[in-house]
Parts: sequence; structure tokens; C-alpha cells
Amino acid sequence: MAAGLRLGPLLRHVDWETADRATVWVEADRPCTAEVRCEAAGAGGSARTFQIEGHHYALIPVTGLTPGSSTAYEVFLDGRRVWPLADSEFTEFPPSTIRTPAMGADDVRVTFGSCRWAAPPAGEHDPIGPDALDALAARLAFDPTAERPDVLILLGDQVYADATSKATQQWLAARRDLSEPPGVEVADYEEYTRLYDESWLDPEVRWLLSTVPSLMIFDDHDVIDDWNTSAAWLAEMRATAWWRERVVSGLMSYWAYQHLGNLSPAELETDEVYAAVRETPDGTDALRAFAARADSDPAGVRWSYRRDFGRTRLLMVDTRAARVLDEDKRAMLDADEARWLREQALDGKALAGDAVEGDAAAGEAGTPGPYDHLLIGTSLPWLLPPAIHDAESWNAALCRGERGPRWARFAEDLRRRADLEHWAAFPASFDELTRLIAEVGSGPGAPATVCVLSGDVHHAYVAEPVWRDGGPDARVLQLTCSPVHNAIHTSVRMGFRFGWSRAGRRLGHALARHGRTGRPVIDWERTGGPWFGNQLMTLALRGRAADLRLEQAQAFGKRADRRHADRAHTRIVTMDERNLSKGP
Repeated sequence: MAAGLRLGPLLRHVDWETADRATVWVEADRPCTAEVRCEAAGAGGSARTFQIEGHHYALIPVTGLTPGSSTAYEVFLDGRRVWPLADSEFTEFPPSTIRTPAMGADDVRVTFGSCRWAAPPAGEHDPIGPDALDALAARLAFDPTAERPDVLILLGDQVYADATSKATQQWLAARRDLSEPPGVEVADYEEYTRLYDESWLDPEVRWLLSTVPSLMIFDDHDVIDDWNTSAAWLAEMRATAWWRERVVSGLMSYWAYQHLGNLSPAELETDEVYAAVRETPDGTDALRAFAARADSDPAGVRWSYRRDFGRTRLLMVDTRAARVLDEDKRAMLDADEARWLREQALDGKALAGDAVEGDAAAGEAGTPGPYDHLLIGTSLPWLLPPAIHDAESWNAALCRGERGPRWARFAEDLRRRADLEHWAAFPASFDELTRLIAEVGSGPGAPATVCVLSGDVHHAYVAEPVWRDGGPDARVLQLTCSPVHNAIHTSVRMGFRFGWSRAGRRLGHALARHGRTGRPVIDWERTGGPWFGNQLMTLALRGRAADLRLEQAQAFGKRADRRHADRAHTRIVTMDERNLSKGP
């Protein structure tokens, strides 16, 4: 029987250094050779599938692309064309294309968001409204003048292992007894694959991911709610019979479906895990051993990564697996991870500073820094509403015993119930990141902007820090955008609004006094939002200029509760536009 396309294709990496290479990810239903054939002569590539738990994947290196071009491509398995699909749902979509930047290009459009619960099948009512990725796909597919992102950044909760759909629960019930833990949550690798099928087989999303490069990082729901929230939580989970398989399978599936495509062709060539899973007929054991090590010794594995888009640098930071959970040494990033972040943020800046000093001595203009814009991707916001920040730092102080064991037990329970686990819950890490941002944004070679991109909190806002000593030269912003497709309870919405209010700030100050936490090293203000809905943010970076747009998916018309069968009744609407460049 001929090989078939099970999932994909996903256009993952487009190389901005050479502008002539890309990678395309696919999942086939059996072992085969996967091939990308491009419309442009001489462009394409192929790869043999590798096997994980009976599933067959390929990350196809595409070479021979022309810088500054757009070329349509097709996917073949063992010489038979499998993409584009012949299905009537796909015949109306334009061909999937690979767009490469011009050599030396500096302009980049970055669209980002997080928290996407899979939309229901066509024709079913969607209680949480239209999907922002569906709406973006529809605009790009059917509006030839629409501006296309150069990269789509998904900041966590791409799948929900702990909040499955009714259809998935029925599928789970046919596999095992749901009265046994973990019940209607996923339990193993095969069940994780079901989540990716449900999410990425959505026709609009499937086409979108085939033609817009994507970068991803996990958050808690990709594994489980409150993942690594505390040492006590982790000890309780490890004492259960089902957790080991759950977390190992979660990390295995994240590696296969998300992380692998984050790597550049050069990184793939030297990646030991990638080599190990491909050199045997079945790479399951090699990947399982890697995932087990990643769980037992998180400091030995790096999920964070760096991407440069011309003169824009993205540092995607793992804020889940890299944590130090010992209450006396609690940190969002372990020492090696924090060192990596610092090195990548400052890479090239010292050279620019040396050049500026030399140029000044010679009476010439200084040399620019290594980048004009620094993007720090962290699934969890750095700057929260002030009252919530104070509540989290207060809670962290109580958990480590600042007010005694009774308060510590109360605080641990509250931490889990209220999800008090953002940067503010790791005060030393919050301060360290704040100091790094100030250092990066100051002095010779400073970028025009430093933007922290986050999601998680199911609403969107813009916040700007205020340094008491005047602050860095760069404009610094917290840009939070969530969800892509999910909901927020009314009580939580009210809590976030209260967190920005004067009354909320007074309550936060009272909590800080009780926890003896002191004041944060900076102040900050909300300068945009909050916005509630299914939404995406887009940064347009041109030279040292930066513009931000927030867009929401909205339904309209008498059949607005239906999805792609009624695409004309879903639109993406601009809610806010602003220039982020720092004024004189």
C-alpha cells in the first residue's frame, strides 16, 4: 500500500542567514521517503522518515531556494504526490509557498500568541468563538493584498493534555478505563498524537502552518496544568503510578512535533538526539531515554533557542522544564540556562561597544550593536498586573517559610489553586531578568527596543517598566497576547482588571509588607489593554522602527457560530495599532 500523509506539512525553519534553505515537517502513515518539490528549478529536498512509537516523521531539508523569492511547493511520499490534498476543503486554498528573505534583509513581521484549544469540527457550535489562527489563515488565503507574517511564534499550550475534547474523551474510552488515573487526560505517547491530530488537521490551520514558518515553545498544558509549579507538587506527582509515562511521553511528543522544527539545518547536523533516532529502524528507545533524562535532570537539556532575523534577535526561553524548585534556591531558570540567556542577549554587544570607543577616539560615528530589536519569548509574562505580581512574590515568601510552617502550607495550596507561578513567583529570577534587560538596553550598541513576548493569561495587554534611575536607552515593553482560541472566566477577568487598579495596588503593597518582600526593582504601567478575546499580536520591525498591531477573531452574520464551512462569517479585526519606537 502506498504511503499516505497523516499530518502536515508544516513549514518550520526558513534560513535568514543564507536565505536559500528551509525545513518542512511531515508525518506519514508508514516508512517512506518524503520529498519537497518546489516550483522553482533546482529547489527541493528529501529525507527518509524516522519512527517513534509506530509513527513516522520526516524533517525535510529544502535547499536551492532563491533569496527574496516565493516558490510554491508540493510534498511527495515515495514518489506519489500527497500535498496539496485533493479534498474539496483544500482545493480553494492557494498553493503552499516558501518565502525567503532577500540577502541582508532587516525588515521582519512577527505574529505571536498562545493558548489554543483545538476548534471543534466543521458544523459544530464553537462556544468560545472563532479561532484566531483560522481567521488569520482565511485572510491570508483569500485576500491577495494581506500582509503575511515572516514567522508565527506560538508561545505555549499548543495542545491541552489535561483538558481534552468530548471527541477525544470518547476515543480515550475506547482505549482504556477512564475511571483509572489520569482519567480523561492523556496518558501516553499515542494519546498525545491524538491531540496534535485534532489541532493541526483543522483545514485553515493546516494550510496556514504549511505556508508560514513557525517557532514554538511549551507551557504547562502541553504536559499538565501547573507543571513544575513547586518541589512539593513535583514530589506528589512522582509518587503517582501514571505520572512517569505522562511526562516522558509529553516530552517525547513535544520533541517530535514542536521542538525539532525549531532547530536550524546547521543545528540539526550536530544534534545527537536527532542522529540517534534516525540511525536505527525504530528511534523510540533513543528518544524515550532522552526524555527520561530531560525529566530527571532538566539542567542537562536545553529547550531554549535563538533565532536571528536580520537585525532582530529572538531568544526563546524555557520557563517550565528549566526551573529550580528548591524553596531556598527557587529560580525560573537554572544557572546554566540563565547563563545561556545572558550570553545570547549580550553576544556581539561588547564588540560594538569597543568599536564605539575606537570610533569616538577617531572622531567618527559609532558602530551599531548586533541587533536593532531584541525579542525575549517567555510563555509566562515578566510584568503582570502589579497586585498580582505582589501576590505572587508574597506567596513565594510564605512558601519558603517567611511567616512559619502554617502560613507555608496555606501558601502552597493557594499557589496551586491560583496558578501563582509566573516570574514574580521567582523573585530572584525576576530581578535578574530585569537587570539583564536594563544592561542589554543601555549604552553603546543598545537596540531600539527590547520586547518580552508572552501569553498564558488569556488576555492581552502592553506594559512598560519605569526604572527609578532613568532606565535603559532602549524602549522596553511587555507584550502579552493570549488566547489564540480559549476562554477566560468572568471572575478571572475581573481579577486582572482589579490587578491594575489603585485599590489593587494598595492590596499588593499590603501583601508585600506581610511577606516582607520589599518593592520590585522597577515600577511599570499598563499602556494598552486589557483586551479579551481570541487574538494575535503582530510586530512589524523595520530598521530601528517598530509597530504593533493587536487583532481579534470575530464572528458576524446569522451563521457566525460555524467554522470553515462558513468562512465568510469570520473575520479578523484590528483592535489596536501603535508605534513602539522610543521618542527623543
